[in-house]
Amino acid sequence: MEPIAHIRTDFASKFGVPRQAGLVEQLRAVVVLEPPYRAAEALRGIEGFSHLWLIWEFSENRDRGWSPTVRPPRLGGNRRLGVFATRSPFRPNPIGLSCVGLEGVEWDTVQGPVLRVSGADLVDGTPILDIKPYIPYADCHPEAVGGFAGDAPEGWLAVECPPELLTRVPEGSRAALLGVLAQDPRPSYQDNPGRVYGFGFAGLEVRFAVREGVLTVTDIGPSRL
Repeated sequence: MEPIAHIRTDFASKFGVPRQAGLVEQLRAVVVLEPPYRAAEALRGIEGFSHLWLIWEFSENRDRGWSPTVRPPRLGGNRRLGVFATRSPFRPNPIGLSCVGLEGVEWDTVQGPVLRVSGADLVDGTPILDIKPYIPYADCHPEAVGGFAGDAPEGWLAVECPPELLTRVPEGSRAALLGVLAQDPRPSYQDNPGRVYGFGFAGLEVRFAVREGVLTVTDIGPSRL
């Protein structure tokens, strides 16, 4: 297989990326098709769907191997489960699957037709292997049981970000950044109130600390990546 597209997002690395697609709907991304597939005919009719499945490669984990059991962060990293019972990125075939909202299609750009999507949980530049429409009557199962991840994550944080720091973020990415911070980007097994964390977002480095359920942004400056 070869990538048919790459996605452009605000995330420079996997730190900070939401744990699942759709958790932060304010996130915006662009799917750019590779030259052999930049044909409007290949997307004909796609604007009739509200959501899409993106099938993609965990490209940062390529050739890093896999294990039959993993420690899901959702369980605090203290319990092992079978890799096929989890969404671990370390898999025999490093393939990811994300459902994203389709915000629109730009048919005539210098890069050919591009898809504008929302809620993506992918690092900038991630290779896209395929795009398929989300079909509600077949893909939606309200009665489904979610195993150890049956309920939405708890522990969303209150976010305090000084206005003078937030204005350094491009206006169209501010709400998304606050949403990312509120869903607590730290590894679930880390809770050190004295530690300052940082991650790349929208070409900047965002630094923050968490104490007693409140995330405080300490700095937003030029990216060091």
